[in-house]
Order: sequence, then structure tokens, then C-alpha cells
Amino acid sequence: MFYYFIVSSICNLGNRQTSFLSILIKVFIMKTEPIMLNLLLQVAKTLKVEAVVLSGSRTDTKTPKDEFQDYDLVYVVDDIDTLTSDLSWLDQFGKRVIEQEVTLGHRRLYLMLFEDGNRIDLTLCPIEHIKEWIDSEASYIVLVDEKGLFESYSPSPQRFWISPASEMDFKKACNEFWWVSAYVVKGICRKQVSYVTDHLYGICQQELLKILAWQVASDRGAVDIGKNYKYLFNFLPIEKEKEFSNLLDFSSLDKITQSLFATMQLFHQEAQRLAHKMGFDYDREVAEKMIEYAEERRCLK
Repeated sequence: MFYYFIVSSICNLGNRQTSFLSILIKVFIMKTEPIMLNLLLQVAKTLKVEAVVLSGSRTDTKTPKDEFQDYDLVYVVDDIDTLTSDLSWLDQFGKRVIEQEVTLGHRRLYLMLFEDGNRIDLTLCPIEHIKEWIDSEASYIVLVDEKGLFESYSPSPQRFWISPASEMDFKKACNEFWWVSAYVVKGICRKQVSYVTDHLYGICQQELLKILAWQVASDRGAVDIGKNYKYLFNFLPIEKEKEFSNLLDFSSLDKITQSLFATMQLFHQEAQRLAHKMGFDYDREVAEKMIEYAEERRCLK
């Protein structure tokens, strides 16, 4: 009766509500976690796999539950060639919107987004290469393992933890940041937007995140910042997250240039703060010369 009322009410809203209707229907039909896990185990049983292991955010009790969490699963198999020669068995999971097939070492990954909104990241791993998969994961839960293939292994939940920096690591991070900033300047002057963005975000701003993470660790000791620093700003003032987020406008060469100078100033500030807290030596002269180097070439772009 409740479902009839909901659908009837929405149908009376008119065509303008089509997108809302489709979203609401997906909410109602999206398979729940117990149903999905049961399906994954049933398919594994059909394929006679040797072990089934769940990894990713669904094994982390600290991760908030939401509809965007993937089902990261590994099927340990003794004949990967047979399974990959005919992939029709993947249809048992449902109708796919889009998918990717990836080869990673000796493993095969099948990344699938389904019409109900669920996503499965399924790995086929040969028995003889279990350790290869384990070394790539932080935490996991063994769901099926009748032969005890995982008994000699244990998860590494501290894979994404960060500890207080050593002075050597700190100096390397600073050197990397200022060195690569020159590449960003060069790319800006040459108007090479993709090159600039790759170096600015992919290297310079990652070193800035590392400095911020070390600040957290200097106060708290070893701490779990998550993959790609996803938990980092849980430990920092909200203003710091806003400050970093403001650096991420790469919509034009002018915006990228602004981001570079703001990133340089923030790195300079935070590196000095960390150095003072940890008693490290920080080369202010190099930093200021690199900022000057960038300023001198700003007018050339």
C-alpha cells in the first residue's frame, strides 16, 4: 500500500519530475548490503572459487555508510584463464551501466556500475599470487576460505597511517615541492594547462598534504589519514580544509596561476610551522628564492 501511494503520487507530478522519480525508484530497488553480499557469495559458489574476501571501505568501521560504497571483493581461483575466457557469468550480478577490465600484475579486475546504483570492484586472483593481492590492501575480511589459504596472513590496517616526520623526510618533501614548482612555472609560461595541472596537483599539492598530515602526527602520534588523505581534514580545523579546497580551481590558466602562488605561500607557512614544532631546519632562503623566481616569470605567461 505504501509503495502504491508513493508511485501514484509521483506520477501525478508531471514530466518535470521524471528525474526525481527515477532517483526515488532507484532508492527503493537498490539492493541492500545483505542481498549484495549473498549474491556475491552465490556467484562464487557457482564458479567454485577457492576463497572469497571483502576489502575496502565496507571493512572499515570508521567509514560512514552510504550508497556510494563499492563492494571490493576478491575471488581466489585456481584457473583464471577459464573464467576470463567467457565472462558471461558476470551477468549474474545484474545489468551493467558501464564497466572496466583492468590487468594488475597477475590479477584481473572487473569494475562494474549497475543500474540500481550498486558498484562491484571484483578481483580474480590466482591461488599462487594471494600475497600479491594482500600486499596491495590495508584491511580485509575473509568470507569464505575452506582450505585455509589466508590463515598465514593478516590484514595491515595501518597501511594508510602516517607517523611523525623524520628531518630527512621533511627536507625531501620541501625539496620536492620547490623543485617541481619550477616545472609548474614553466608550464604556465608555455600555456600547457594539462602539464601544469598534473604537476601542481599531482606533486606540489600532494607534498603540501603530506606536510599537513605530519602536523597532525606531530600532535597525535601515528594516525590513520586514509587512502589519498581522505580522513586528513577530520583532524584539522575546518578553516584549513577550506583553505586547501580554495587551491583546487584549475578552470583557466589565470586560476591555475593563482593556485600556484597560493599553494607556495601555504606550503611556506605550514612547513615553517612544522619545522618550528619539530625542531627541524627549514631552508627559508630556497623557499623565498623560488617564490621570487615564480614572481619574476609571472608577467611572461
